[in-house]
Amino acid sequence: MPEAPSIHASCVLVGATAVLIRGASGTGKSRLAHDLIEAGRRGDTPFARLVSDDRTLLEPLNGRLLARPAPVLHGLLELRHLGIKTMPFEPAAVVGLVVDLTADAERLPETRFAEVAGIRLPRLEVPEKERVFPLILAELEALRAAREARILLAEK
Repeated sequence: MPEAPSIHASCVLVGATAVLIRGASGTGKSRLAHDLIEAGRRGDTPFARLVSDDRTLLEPLNGRLLARPAPVLHGLLELRHLGIKTMPFEPAAVVGLVVDLTADAERLPETRFAEVAGIRLPRLEVPEKERVFPLILAELEALRAAREARILLAEK
């Protein structure tokens, strides 16, 4: 079976939602991944674990986007100026949020969605190299609450 296409991105599973972190080289993707994992370690999130750093394999599957680490990089996270760390990792996770790190992040972006491999996903555009993980945690909480509300409505 051929390997899924890969993109230059990091991915972290936070709770039940994988966060796909995109951005140009040096924008802080790995640092943000590390911040999210540390938030999980501290108990600020229920769970957070690395899926991939630098290269992420993506596969659309049954209307969802599955993320996996590139085989040669699984369990590795590179932190600029600190080197490469070996970490526990998830072999696969369903992406539920795309975070784009950009130099010109809009204060109030026009679009809050991204299409990745044909799958439409919630998107958060944030300034590169800033410590923005509280914004991401808030967005993940809003997505979780919306999911729970849809489930409750479907049960009625």
